[in-house]
Amino acid sequence: SKSRAQQRLSHRALKPIALVECPQCHAMIKPHHVCPTCGNYNGREVIHIKEPKKPEPAA
Repeated sequence: SKSRAQQRLSHRALKPIALVECPQCHAMIKPHHVCPTCGNYNGREVIHIKEPKKPEPAA
């Protein structure tokens, strides 16, 4: 029946992405993931993020 089909399809809805704030750099990240901005997870540095090189002024 139509109502039974709607009940079955009710679980197909998209769920919002859960985001938490990184305690180190305060960026929004997925929970239980390494922060791509600072490379920290659980209070320690897991990935070393290279600083972007600044262009030297032409003399």
